[in-house]
Amino acid sequence: MADAASWIHLGRMDELSRQDSPLHRLDPRAKILATGAYIVVVMSLPRHALAPLLPLASFPLFLLIAGRIPAADIGRKIALAAPFAVLIGLFNPLLDRTPVVLPGGGELAAGWLSFASILVRFTLTVSAALLLVATTGMMQLGAGLRRLGMPRIFNQQLQFLYRYLFVIGGEAQSMLRALACRVPRLRRIPWSAYGSFTGQWLLRSLDRAERIHRAMALRGYDGQVRCRRESAFTVRDLVFLLAWLGVFAIIRFATIWTP
Repeated sequence: MADAASWIHLGRMDELSRQDSPLHRLDPRAKILATGAYIVVVMSLPRHALAPLLPLASFPLFLLIAGRIPAADIGRKIALAAPFAVLIGLFNPLLDRTPVVLPGGGELAAGWLSFASILVRFTLTVSAALLLVATTGMMQLGAGLRRLGMPRIFNQQLQFLYRYLFVIGGEAQSMLRALACRVPRLRRIPWSAYGSFTGQWLLRSLDRAERIHRAMALRGYDGQVRCRRESAFTVRDLVFLLAWLGVFAIIRFATIWTP
């Protein structure tokens, strides 16, 4: 039961970000700006667009290959959040029954196209965001956002939100492991016990978070997250950024002028 709770591998993104590849060595600001532009382009396409989304898959595919990131790690995390995307577009086929003529000559309700478009956009944008973290790391990502002008308070909240996921996940795994040791034959938590389990989980997580905060204060934490090294924006970073911005612009403007 404890193994089932850890299948998400909360620390896997940090492990992947410590690899050494040309993509990992790029300045975080170049990757942040490229990924941000990519998400804007994906979300700005018409709601029934499917064909223009296919060329945009080249960006996360490039990050996956150049960063040497295992596809299974990204796929597991996309699958975890996929139900939310399904719920968003679930009723589109029922609410939008406008017939759309397909290239082959058949017809299909527009709601099915928008539903498929939501799922494809979700997969593309979430995979790009995950790959950004996997090829940069949250510390370097926070440093890049700070140097791009993000207010310090928001940067801190983002860093702590990410880090405290490990605290909550670690407490859940400890509780499940203890439960498995006490009741070896128990396959799953009974529905009647979910309320008390969740309450204890939150209390334990809060208590541990307080201990972590006191430990940080004793070590001189002053509200600013520092990195051991600050990367420099080089010609290589500029080429990477401009090349992908050009690709995104070509795909977007080609869609605008397509009849």
